[in-house]
Amino acid sequence: MITEDQLEQICLEWFQSIGYDYVCGYDIAPDGSSPERSNYREVVLHDRLVSRLQVINPHIPQATLEQVALGVAKPESLILNINNRAFHQQLLEGVKVEYKKDGKDHSDYVQLLDFSTVSNNQFLVVNQFTILGSKGNRRPDVIVFINGLPIAVLELKNPVDNHADIWTAFQQLQTYKDEIPDLFAFNEALVVSDGLDARVGSLTANKERFMAWRTVNNEHDKPLFEYALETLVKGFFKPELLLDYIRHFVLFEESGDAIIKKIAGYHQFHAVREAVRATVVASQADEQSLVAEPRANYANKVLPGSKKAGVVWHTQGSGKSISMVCYAGKLLAQPEMNNPTMVVVTDRNDLDGQLYNTFSMAADTLKQTPVQASDRDALREILASRQSGGIIFTTVQKFALLADELSHPVLSTRHNIVVVSDEAHRSQYGDKAKLVEVKDKDGVVTGTKYTFGYSKHMRDAMPEASFIGFTGTPIDSADKDTRAVFGDYVSIYDIQDAVDDGATVPIYTNHVLLSWILTLLKLKL
Repeated sequence: MITEDQLEQICLEWFQSIGYDYVCGYDIAPDGSSPERSNYREVVLHDRLVSRLQVINPHIPQATLEQVALGVAKPESLILNINNRAFHQQLLEGVKVEYKKDGKDHSDYVQLLDFSTVSNNQFLVVNQFTILGSKGNRRPDVIVFINGLPIAVLELKNPVDNHADIWTAFQQLQTYKDEIPDLFAFNEALVVSDGLDARVGSLTANKERFMAWRTVNNEHDKPLFEYALETLVKGFFKPELLLDYIRHFVLFEESGDAIIKKIAGYHQFHAVREAVRATVVASQADEQSLVAEPRANYANKVLPGSKKAGVVWHTQGSGKSISMVCYAGKLLAQPEMNNPTMVVVTDRNDLDGQLYNTFSMAADTLKQTPVQASDRDALREILASRQSGGIIFTTVQKFALLADELSHPVLSTRHNIVVVSDEAHRSQYGDKAKLVEVKDKDGVVTGTKYTFGYSKHMRDAMPEASFIGFTGTPIDSADKDTRAVFGDYVSIYDIQDAVDDGATVPIYTNHVLLSWILTLLKLKL
């Protein structure tokens, strides 16, 4: 079994194997052999930041970039979480600047990261990085820098020390947050590990929200490395994946006076990436315009122009609403979608309100504020008048017909409308016609007529829209209606996955309990 020092060295090697540069903190210390800091309170590597800003923003004057680097390094607030949210917005939007060039005044944004060209960024891992805090020197085990900005901290413990497990590392990070808060103003992820176990969490996460990371390139890529930390390093910190994660998978919410930072788990991250790819393929106007990516792990493939983006089945309690927000944000940023409109559909007013509030709190990440259709007429007006963009919330019942309508009127024929269903169930989205009685005001049967499910009405209203479902329960194998609307699975995270990850407790049963449950279900049906 390796020691803590050996684990640290192996960890650094894993980072280097995926393209990170490495320097020892002692060497770049103020009194080191190659100093990159003027004092031990500095946590941003100024020269590295400026050199990357020049690459990413070549049209901005050098003096302006220097000012930006100095400004970013000095958080404005005394409250850590406020500083962290402000910095995250700078990562996403850039830093607004005004400058003179060629005798003219200019206003622009300096980008701190290049999300589109990975090679324009510098990824660096450092150990033994001493920081002067409120109670003396502190030295986190491993710090990850992008363009000189300290975006992640890893705290490691000896795997054979029974008195120093990962939760000792977690507590150490809480101490660091109190004593060297400037380091964490830039933080996007915290990692605790003893090698065998490894968890990642946000700046505000409690123990229960520190989760395992079990994948590398996609949700099916779960290598059986000896150390869980190796999977986390190679899967979470892989440069192109990390940039995508920072851009689309970090959310902030407010609860009273508190700021809560939420980051996606590995199952949410890969599900959203696959769902976005599937949606781009499914929504193409020309069926020959794009070749669908192979998805060998599922029998069904997303066909170009099919309008069926599939179903994301993630078991109850696995963060479906966060997945939906991240999906929306990433899809809206896809150039192929040409500023799409998203219609988020639920089947109950309370769920509609809850999901709408979740999206509203993520307005900064989504770069827009969603709208909520108050009734059927409002929904029709919104969809008919919307020419591009927007996130619209509605219940499925608002697609009901007027009394004198035989079919739903066409509201939009755009190809870049995406209907996102919260819970894709047969009872809500069946297409089959039913023969029902027509009664007058006295209840007397005067005839019969065919009625259709809400899926038919939605398709009539938006005939070129693509459909995707997010659900916490599996689709019945015989449920052809749901598959006819959405297609098959694009991602699965079932109860066993959740149990393996410690996200839920295993469910044990016996024959008596199972019989009792089945009896209750039959009575309910």
